[in-house]
Amino acid sequence: MSKEVKEKDPILKEPFSRRDFLKTLSIATGSLIVGSAGSASAYRKIKGYRNSYGMLVDLTLCVGCRSCERACNEVNNLPKPDTPFDDATVFERLRRPTAKAYTVVNRYEIEGSGPVYRKIQCNHCNEPACFSACPIHAYTKTPEGAVLYDENRCFGCRYCMIACPFYIPAYDYESALRPRIMKCIFCYPRIKQNRIPACAEACPTGTLTFGRREDLLKLARRRILRNPSRYIDHIYGEHEAGGTSWLYISGVPFKDIGFPEDIPDEPLITQVKGFLSAVPVVFTVWPALFGMCYAAVKHRYKGKREETSRKEGKDEPQ
Repeated sequence: MSKEVKEKDPILKEPFSRRDFLKTLSIATGSLIVGSAGSASAYRKIKGYRNSYGMLVDLTLCVGCRSCERACNEVNNLPKPDTPFDDATVFERLRRPTAKAYTVVNRYEIEGSGPVYRKIQCNHCNEPACFSACPIHAYTKTPEGAVLYDENRCFGCRYCMIACPFYIPAYDYESALRPRIMKCIFCYPRIKQNRIPACAEACPTGTLTFGRREDLLKLARRRILRNPSRYIDHIYGEHEAGGTSWLYISGVPFKDIGFPEDIPDEPLITQVKGFLSAVPVVFTVWPALFGMCYAAVKHRYKGKREETSRKEGKDEPQ
């Protein structure tokens, strides 16, 4: 299954901004509520799985065709985009993934290099900040590498959106009574069926290569060593935030094409371990209790609704 397919974020940040503070607080809060507030070891910690899958994105090969966007849209049954996939005017502004688009391609005009295109989606971190920040375990890190989200558990706190160092999770504001985060799931059902993600299958230029993460790191290093004038000596995602399943190589500095540069090599949760033991339990347990009560009521309501629908011979409303 590891076969090779035809082989500055719009948000600018200030040093330790308000978002950084909220990010730290959300991770600490979500982490503490699953353990004792008196122990710094209570935070939720997982490690990347050794044989997990990944995706290598060679930005020197991307031509901005948006075939990956189209394939993602189709396989996830997302609504049609406001700007058609063959309309180049979409590149006149920088975009981020939304509830209607799990992945987007942006264009960056680099002096002396011409346009550079960058695909953006959930990076599926080895140790996800969203996982650690979520107070009711709505996120799961799978052995295959995908970070999945369960909307049936979510109560809409949006800590994950604050915690993510890459600004990826998007909130579906059109479903006000149904809290829901929308993001790339790494085509997890396809991976379980021994198929490659739809975006990689659709890419016509070899920009996207799917395989085992360790194999992709070796492939990326070989490309960099063999073509030092083509690539900068950096694999983005190898170490950032503790490592991610999506890896990037580029011919221009990553800061010039919107990649966050201030991301530490350690998982973000490790930076708040000392903070965890100092926060009074009342500030961290209350959001969890509220969330669990909400989830329980939501589950009971859903059960009653399904039972009523069966009795009336009707399909459950969507």
